[in-house]
Amino acid sequence: MLRMNLPRRIIAEFVGTAILLAIVVGSGMMGARLAGANDAIALLGNTIATGAGLIVLIWIFAPVSGAHFNPVLTLARLWRRETSTTEAAAYIGAQLAGAIFGVWIAHAMFAAPIFQIATKARDGVAQGFAECIATFGLIGTILAVERNRPDATPIAVGLYIVAAYWFTASTSFANPAVTIARSLSDSFAGIAPHSVPMFIAGQAAGAIAAILFFPWLLHKEVAA
Repeated sequence: MLRMNLPRRIIAEFVGTAILLAIVVGSGMMGARLAGANDAIALLGNTIATGAGLIVLIWIFAPVSGAHFNPVLTLARLWRRETSTTEAAAYIGAQLAGAIFGVWIAHAMFAAPIFQIATKARDGVAQGFAECIATFGLIGTILAVERNRPDATPIAVGLYIVAAYWFTASTSFANPAVTIARSLSDSFAGIAPHSVPMFIAGQAAGAIAAILFFPWLLHKEVAA
């Protein structure tokens, strides 16, 4: 199969990440509107939409760019020498720009002010630790399922995110681009800017742990 050229891959990362954020923020806004004050129902709607949308987005964009949509995944590919420094930098730039644009798309669809700053605090070491666990599991899911059942990777990633929304205290952002973009939405999905550094630190720690642990765990030993 021919490899897509870099400009096309960058555009795929931009568009895919933008749609992902439109799904995350838009479904959060819709859930909050329909559920009234019931945050559990709003989160359930947000969860289902995000997990389902992510599966479809990976199916669409994986043949073009690999469907990273996430700087820590791109850095994991770079660590494993599956991409170059130049390509990784271009991917991460596209992901960050796409994520912010996706938030603006969601705001426009719901007739909300385009430019916002989130006020929802998500503070504390426990939140950062939750992001560490969420990201560790996400990167582990990708590395393990790609190795053993590559065709199942989109479904596995979507299902893991659905689960992680509910078992982590942070509701599993697990993505620096998503975290930064959600700080620009004062909605159900928002995160106050002062909470962002702790989240990204947790995500970085979880990604590093996964990059070190899962290749060791999955390494096939050669019989003597």
